[in-house]
Amino acid sequence: MDEPRQVEYSVEKPLNREPPTENLVDSFYTPQDISYDRNHGPIPHLPAGEDHLVRIDGQVRTPVTLSVKELTTEFPQHQIICALECAGNRRHTMRTLLREVEGIDWGDGAVMNCKWKGPKLRDVLRSAGGISGKVEDLHAAFSCYQVRTQNDTWFGGSVPLERVMKDEDGGDVILALEMNDMPLTPKHGYPLRAVLPGIAGARWVKWLDQITIQDHESTNFYQKHDYKVLPEEAVDKESAEPHWDHTPPMYDTPINSVIGVPTDEETVTLRDGKVEVKGYAVPNAADGPVTRVQVSTDCGKSWVDAEIGKSEGQRNKWCWVLWRAEVSIEPGTGKEIWSRAFDAGGNVQKEHSQWNLRGVGYSGYGRAMDLTIA
Repeated sequence: MDEPRQVEYSVEKPLNREPPTENLVDSFYTPQDISYDRNHGPIPHLPAGEDHLVRIDGQVRTPVTLSVKELTTEFPQHQIICALECAGNRRHTMRTLLREVEGIDWGDGAVMNCKWKGPKLRDVLRSAGGISGKVEDLHAAFSCYQVRTQNDTWFGGSVPLERVMKDEDGGDVILALEMNDMPLTPKHGYPLRAVLPGIAGARWVKWLDQITIQDHESTNFYQKHDYKVLPEEAVDKESAEPHWDHTPPMYDTPINSVIGVPTDEETVTLRDGKVEVKGYAVPNAADGPVTRVQVSTDCGKSWVDAEIGKSEGQRNKWCWVLWRAEVSIEPGTGKEIWSRAFDAGGNVQKEHSQWNLRGVGYSGYGRAMDLTIA
């Protein structure tokens, strides 16, 4: 592989950051300049985007190599609005409320809601003559060989092929060329990335250069030895080792809600005895949209329905909702406000989710903690 002409950051110090949640909940579409960034290595700046090539191979009848220009001009372009969420979003809350975990100390801002546009993966696979084998036995593996990562020489992830080929939901799996009506930027995967609605961001491979249909999961480190909800008996690296090969990868993002306003430790002045609360909520995997959000100021004894903002577009099952509520709360210190979400699939956010060593998939109640109410 030829080295890319320019990279930003490094294997040792990749770009990982998130915005303050109070900024995040200001806009239904997340602006690129405040969106979170998660990387396991440097960011490649690839030249001549339309000439970038992606190889489609494995168990397809006719392997093909397509340029970005061909993906743009020879396939119908599909637009999808959906949330992209890091599997480690809210890790800080898990380690704070439950017990210590491994990994970057993500707060509540490792998520973004965007418009994505590009060809459907199903259409691209048809250009390779279709699938050779039983869909239910296969996986779609996405790979980027542009740069080294912290734990491997490349980055990859995979999902069961059924998730791509389903009549309804699979049609929303795309190879994205645009984000929020603009070409992808290098930090978001320019010129091509996988967009897998309802699936954890670790599988949304950026700077995509190969898609392989195969009878096994991706062999990449981040598919095999990370982003898994390990059993609770795995308490350190040594005790986790026997579980990696037997624990399924995390695919689905869980139902979640987060309070963006007020923020932890903030002093809030009451207005007519009430405080304004704002946040976001996402559905469980393919079970969207979010149908209801509730807020509590008495540690879950009573709940008040929040007002859910309007989502744009006809198909909103994959996107977040922004919500607000005005709630009564007594003045004092050490106060908490909680939130919980409901979705169309009948899922309800619980007070806590399972502790796991890597701190992934936390979906306990949204919380603004240690507030001073004046």
